Amino acid sequence: MRIDDISETRNVARELARKYSTMTHDELKVLESILEPMHFSKGQMILKEGEVCKHIYYIEHGLIRQFYFKKGKQITEHLGVDRSIFMCIESLFREEPTSLQVEAIEPTMVYAIPKLRLEQVALHNVNIQILYRKILEESLIISQVHADLVRFETAQDRYKRLCKLSPQVILRAPLVYIASYLQMTPETLSRVRSSTLLE
Repeated sequence: MRIDDISETRNVARELARKYSTMTHDELKVLESILEPMHFSKGQMILKEGEVCKHIYYIEHGLIRQFYFKKGKQITEHLGVDRSIFMCIESLFREEPTSLQVEAIEPTMVYAIPKLRLEQVALHNVNIQILYRKILEESLIISQVHADLVRFETAQDRYKRLCKLSPQVILRAPLVYIASYLQMTPETLSRVRSSTLLE
């Protein structure tokens, strides 16, 4: 690993600690030691259907979409942007092939946290246990927020909520993926965007 990569990995370990759990100097070093930097170019697959998800991923910078196929159509389940976590949670915990796929839709730098290593070090480091729990809590909350969004809110309210929750996704993701994520057609999304701008 290059010197630049080492210092960047250290910075990411600190970011994760700030966001999820306070840590001692030794715990930070342990966390840093298990982080795996990965670069993906635009359009490159991070995880393919049929693979087993073995990592939790932290996006240092970039944009990803998590999607699956239904009746031949791609359905976007998640859009992740800088400083956020993603994973295929069912595949991760059941250790079974995933039906989801993850694609980088911008040049993207992620830090992969191997689940097996994370669990091993969490046994001996209480603050890493807390970080692990809080990452899982955040992932479940994000899934619940999205489920409630598409179940209970109007198209316009869905779009406004996404603008509030993830403004960078609105600015950077292609409209077709935003529409799919919000479970509306691109035409409906265009109308909603236009009416929102007029308000």
